[in-house]
Amino acid sequence: MDEFDIEVVAEPDLTDPVLVEGLPGVGHVGKLAAEHLVEERDGELVRRVYSTHFPPQVSVEDGLTQLACAEIHAVETDGQDLLVLTGDHQAQDTVGHYGLADEFLTLADELGAERVFALGGVPTGELIEEYDVVGATTSEAQRDELEDAGVEFRGDEPAGGIVGVSGLLLGLGERRDVPAACLMGETSGYLVDPKSAQAVLEVLQGVLNFEIDYTSLEDRAEEMEEVVRKIQEMEQGSPAATDEDLRYIG
Repeated sequence: MDEFDIEVVAEPDLTDPVLVEGLPGVGHVGKLAAEHLVEERDGELVRRVYSTHFPPQVSVEDGLTQLACAEIHAVETDGQDLLVLTGDHQAQDTVGHYGLADEFLTLADELGAERVFALGGVPTGELIEEYDVVGATTSEAQRDELEDAGVEFRGDEPAGGIVGVSGLLLGLGERRDVPAACLMGETSGYLVDPKSAQAVLEVLQGVLNFEIDYTSLEDRAEEMEEVVRKIQEMEQGSPAATDEDLRYIG
């Protein structure tokens, strides 16, 4: 297999789509948001991206295997059409991160996308009630637009910058003159965080003017709140929570 191998699954019929990336990261915020978009809007798989920089493994579902890859889905909405990039893995090395981000930008260009949004989480280190969305962009015009949509820009935050594909889509996108922004939902960083994913999607929804239902994310958020409650009971020494109660964390 080549270092990067693109499988053409279908040719989408979209109008001026925007690339939306959500790969695994802090709190799985970006991945949850991207998968919710695909599921709720009946996205069509159009590309698979394989790479020797992904982990050496296959996923198994109903006894059937699938080599590690990233996927791009075409998502039609009543507003802005989307190309949604998601998957179960990021690259395992620096060269792979750069190479994959470059491949994703090339595919976005080939499929007609002229703008990029990377979705992710920014850790707070503590459980929170109100979920702010922190942003970073490649242009002042985008910053002004996102500030109007409620995104916060906090000087040098996130500390240490944005790592992985999300950061490189902005860095390499800027070098290609592709407008790019990263929307990061605040999250504790301890658990999968559907509430943070919803906060990010609500901002994206406002910017790109599409409709989407959040019921399944809200249901999952309630499940995670129950997990948090049980953890807090264990920390306080309450006998109400047991290891068996926490078997589904994550």
